[in-house]
Amino acid sequence: MRLVVYGNSGAGKSTLARALADDGLAHLDLDTLAWEPTEPPVRTPLEEAAAAIREFTEAHERWVIEGCYADLIERVLDRATKLVFLDPPVETCQAHARGRPWEPHKYPSPAAQDANLPMLLDWIADYPTREGPLGRPAHLALYEAFDGPKERRR
Repeated sequence: MRLVVYGNSGAGKSTLARALADDGLAHLDLDTLAWEPTEPPVRTPLEEAAAAIREFTEAHERWVIEGCYADLIERVLDRATKLVFLDPPVETCQAHARGRPWEPHKYPSPAAQDANLPMLLDWIADYPTREGPLGRPAHLALYEAFDGPKERRR
């Protein structure tokens, strides 16, 4: 199985991907390579991130990749055997964001994660109409364009 899980922040991507990883799939969270470690954060050049994804997929026969980056996900669709679009309501995603445990691969401390929460809640609220690769319109277009097995969970 080579699975891509994507959707809004707080949609449950990491939870699902971790469960699948526990079942023996290699796991890649696109957040870990989509951003340069700078303040403020800056996107990693697309070709550099795509090369890292390619390296991951070539190193593992069975994998799950999760994230919200349509521009990166496009680069792996030809190798994916299934697509899962997590598309719950904004309110559900915001509730998940409020309740999520500390994510040490994203934030240096729980306090830093808590300090970012108001911005994250606004970000989640903008998802339905956000233009570009991090918005629902781009995610929906990915879903509609994928020819293989796919699932949309609301």
